[in-house]
Amino acid sequence: MKVLVVGANGTTGKQVVEKVANSKQHEAYAMIRDEKQADALKKLGANVVLADLEQDVSDALRGMDAVIFAAGSGGHTGDKKTIAVDQNGAKNIIDEAKNQGVKRFVMLSSMGTDAPEQGPEGLQLYLRAKAIADEYLKQSNLQYTIVRPGTLSNDQATGKIDINNDIEDKSQTIPRADVATVLVECLNEEATIGKTFEMLAGETEIEKAIKFTH
Repeated sequence: MKVLVVGANGTTGKQVVEKVANSKQHEAYAMIRDEKQADALKKLGANVVLADLEQDVSDALRGMDAVIFAAGSGGHTGDKKTIAVDQNGAKNIIDEAKNQGVKRFVMLSSMGTDAPEQGPEGLQLYLRAKAIADEYLKQSNLQYTIVRPGTLSNDQATGKIDINNDIEDKSQTIPRADVATVLVECLNEEATIGKTFEMLAGETEIEKAIKFTH
């Protein structure tokens, strides 16, 4: 599949790009806004697509089979940017994916989006924006998967996770590298289509965990 990674220059996005590029099944297309970022992403094995998710993204989606949406303001860039990227930017990509007949859409969301008002005060707007984008994706008729990790760390990948609709103990973290692996593996696992799940570091091998047979 031709896979467009939105947010390709982000800390997690770069790892997603690399994993898609290294997979035998897929071809990586890195969507970036700034041409200066292109060389680094080409070195990871990606084709580079220039587009701004706040503008017209029709060219970026053309010919794509799948989207991994890994863009995010992180909730620390002010109200306008959070709404523009996490909510409206996501909707923009979803709409264009529908227009272009893209079948598969994997969304990197966040734990806490099911109850934004219970999140830390500084993150409530971010979580609300992500929640609106998630719901919009669910109503889109795209073959979606919504992945909601807890606190991300830069620890080394373990290859093992805990996933559930609602993880009770949310104190654990999860390495970005494992999140990136899950996002890419979801493309290969039909059992993840139509699923929304929370995720932290755990004891189950990623490939087994996302089969939802345990």
